[in-house]
Amino acid sequence: MVFIGMDHGTTGISFCLMDDDENILDIFKIGREDSKSGKVSAVEELSKRCDLDSVKLMAITYSMGDGINKILPADKVKDRGILSINGAGKVTGGGTSVFSELENSNIPSIMIPGLHRHSTSLNDLFNAAYSHQASPEKVSISYNAIKETNWKNFIVADISSNSVNILIEDSKIKGAMDACIGAMGIVHGPLDLEMIRDIDEGKRTANECFSHAGAIKIACIDGKVANMKDQLLENYENGDEKAKLAIDTLIMTVAMEIAGLDVVCENEIDGIILTGSVGSATEPFNFQDEINKYFKNKYELKIISKESGAIGAAQIARDVYNGKKDILGIEVDLS
Repeated sequence: MVFIGMDHGTTGISFCLMDDDENILDIFKIGREDSKSGKVSAVEELSKRCDLDSVKLMAITYSMGDGINKILPADKVKDRGILSINGAGKVTGGGTSVFSELENSNIPSIMIPGLHRHSTSLNDLFNAAYSHQASPEKVSISYNAIKETNWKNFIVADISSNSVNILIEDSKIKGAMDACIGAMGIVHGPLDLEMIRDIDEGKRTANECFSHAGAIKIACIDGKVANMKDQLLENYENGDEKAKLAIDTLIMTVAMEIAGLDVVCENEIDGIILTGSVGSATEPFNFQDEINKYFKNKYELKIISKESGAIGAAQIARDVYNGKKDILGIEVDLS
């Protein structure tokens, strides 16, 4: 009996294979360019690692997930569960290729929704303030976090190409801050006044601004999304002042966002969960230590796997298959 979780990430598509006892059988990642070019087949890679007939359920995250607000069978979801691909960062087509391949397979699948204004599980204040709060893999990350800690009230800080922080209260997702309105990530970040002026003057599109508004903006780095993080960290390690300023600024904005979510939590939080390729980093800087300089040991900080999106999705698949009807306040509807 095998369960699969798929994390539709910025730099690639990750898969986790898990058995019914929640033992991880394998985790692997397909680069977006490799998927788009046809070099790598997701179904072939999965079949190398398990008998596909033994897969009981796969949980898929895809793009913004703003076209659905429940966990639904994939074959019951229209338009892949999204309203539009626009405004979602740089589009390479790699994730679309993987989705199409899985769609044409016989693997039983469910789709996890994103967090947005039509999400009935969220606090009304968050839905009133923001049209979109987080993409579907943030739900699976949060589920893995609650499994790892058994905490009921906490904040998940997922820091990588973009930064999204999620507030969980009484074991339900209360709300989140999306990458385009809050903290910086490596690549993506909030649009400031200069960018808004550039958009109005036709110099750049909003999506182009969003895709260059993270730490790379400060470090003056451009290129392929998959290479930007490595370039930034290499520059940082080599003592580049712009790279150091970029990382320090990113950390400050994340600390500000976490503190803001703590303020609106009605309960005392158990702690902060750090994840993502940057949130879990220990070198060339230790993210946990650096962000704790702002918190001054106020919070208990725990790191979970940077593959928590795929792991959590596999855990959701397992629990939904075994009859769970609610995931962090999100309804499961298999009818």
